[in-house]
Parts: sequence; structure tokens; C-alpha cells
Amino acid sequence: MRAAIVEEIGRISIKEVPKPTPGHEEVLVKILTVGVCHSDIHMVKNDWVKVPTPFPLGHEAIGIVEDLGPGAEKYVKKGERVILGLGGTAGAYWCGACEHCLAGKPMLCAHRKQLQGVFAEYFVVWAKALVILPDEIGNNDVPLACAGLTAYSAIKKLSKFGIHAGKTIAIIGAAGGLGHYGVQIAKALGYKVIGVDIGPEKLEFTKKMGADVVVDVNEAVKTVRKKFKLGLIKDVSASVVLASKVAGFELGLQLLRRGGVLVAVGLPALSEGSFSVNPFGFILRGLHITSCLVGNIEEMRELIQLAAEGKVKTHIGRIAKLSEINEVLEELEQGKIVGRAILEIQ
Repeated sequence: MRAAIVEEIGRISIKEVPKPTPGHEEVLVKILTVGVCHSDIHMVKNDWVKVPTPFPLGHEAIGIVEDLGPGAEKYVKKGERVILGLGGTAGAYWCGACEHCLAGKPMLCAHRKQLQGVFAEYFVVWAKALVILPDEIGNNDVPLACAGLTAYSAIKKLSKFGIHAGKTIAIIGAAGGLGHYGVQIAKALGYKVIGVDIGPEKLEFTKKMGADVVVDVNEAVKTVRKKFKLGLIKDVSASVVLASKVAGFELGLQLLRRGGVLVAVGLPALSEGSFSVNPFGFILRGLHITSCLVGNIEEMRELIQLAAEGKVKTHIGRIAKLSEINEVLEELEQGKIVGRAILEIQ
């Protein structure tokens, strides 16, 4: 079977590799479509951790269950269409018994296994990590597996800080793969949304996704404060940073009201360094900073239901073949893709 393999840092090759066989409680999935995530760029370039080559790539997919390993029949059936990935982290396995798993945070489980390698014609995955799809969800909705799930989990965290429906939140990187989901999810959950991105094309797209107000990143602080003084928007209770740039975190902090919350999601390259927080201003303003690392299986099911009801839709900015993966990653890195890019495998 064909699979995308990173044989050298910075470049992917399409190789012929053996078709896998499912083991205990595992499923062989015939991959139909895969989503291309910004984190794939960082993986290929070794921006985060030094992964020895060669290694497979891809962590969000939709496919058909083709074969079952022993015990997998308890969870899925042959022929069912499923979504897999869960953002990669713990998408392949979690223990289910530790304090983190029992708290709904399998991505922190010490025994978690990363899901990686769905840029291929077939993939073997743990049956418990699959969500069966209703007919309302199309194969092009594959980015829900990571971008959608991560945005959904991040916005759900707001209620834990007393930020409920009706409050105004800013979404940094609102026109991106995560961002366009974030805007829709926030609106579906009842929030007022300020969409922040760069350039008129992306701002227009963000408005179409449902944002109440859109502002350019270069004018965000001044514009938001002006609109607040004029009574056109409420002050910003939370900033959800979905852009993978350190500058996005710094901007998110600047936009917050007293007592506001920054939800850190996007993962910049380590070479960008850190963002700074002045303790004096941070403490006096009573700010909170939290993070979101993907989501869990129950949140995936909840998100699929929202999408099936038509409340969250996937915008595809680029559809390509597996052989075009290098070109797609280059376009994504250059910011040329609005929404999400996908690859058709079959």
C-alpha cells in the first residue's frame, strides 16, 4: 500500500509499505480522506521534538472498517464509516484507569499512544478510539478529527471559568483550520465572537463563518478598545489563541478584560521562543491562563452531533491527492489556504 513517509527532515516521500494487520481490539481502516494539520509542518521540520527518520505522518482521517482484530467486534462492525485521530495525542490508546483518564483527560495519560500515520491507504487503530459517523457527516469533514475537536475542547473550557453564553470572546487565528471551527462552535454555544486574523480575505471569510466582529491582527487592540468604548461590543472575557504564533498569545493577553482568561492552543515552533507575562500587571488584572491539548472521545461524539445538526460546517480551502502532500504543506505554511486542506486517498 502507499503511505507518506518522512525519510529526511523537511521532505515527505510516497512509499510502498506492507499493509498492516489488526491485533487485539484493533481495526483495519481503509482510508478515504485525511486532513492536513499545521502540526504536520512542524513534524516534518522537527520544530518541536527530534523524531528519528523515517517516520509516518498524518493524524486525522475518515475511512471504512475493513477488518477486525480479536475483540474489536464489541465496538465496531465491518463496513462502518468512522473518524479517527483525536488530534493525535492519545488517539491510538489511553489506559482508562488513571486519574487523568478518569477526569476526561486521556491526552495526559502516562500510557497514552500517539496516533500517527494515516497519510496512507490503510491504517490499523484501536477500536475504542473510533467514532462511527452518521450519514450527515461527509468524507470532506475529516478535519473535525483534530482541528474541530481541539477547538471544541478549548471553547468548552470557558464555562469552568464562569464564562458562559452571552459573553464576548476573541478567537485569534479565526480564518485557519482550527479558527473557522472555533468561530462556529463558539456561536453554536451562545458566545459573542470577535474574529482576529490578517488581511481582508481572511476577515471576510471569518465574518461568513459567523463572527460578530472581525478585526485585523495589526489593529486588533486599538479597534477592540474603540468598539468597546462606543458600546458596539462587550469587553473580551476570553481569548482563544488558535494561531501557532507566539505573537498570538501576546495579543490575546492584551485584549482581555480584568479577570479574563487566555486559552492557549496553537503550538508555535520552539525556535519562536516564549511569550512574556509581567507579574505585576497579570496579578492586578486578575488574569487566568489555561491550555488545551486536543480533546477526548466523548467530546468527539458531541462535536459530530453538532456537525450532523448543521451547526458546525467544514470549509475546505484545498483538496489534493496524496502525491501532492509536499505542495500542500508549503501552501499551508505560507498562509495561502483559508480553512482546511484535505487529501483524497481512495
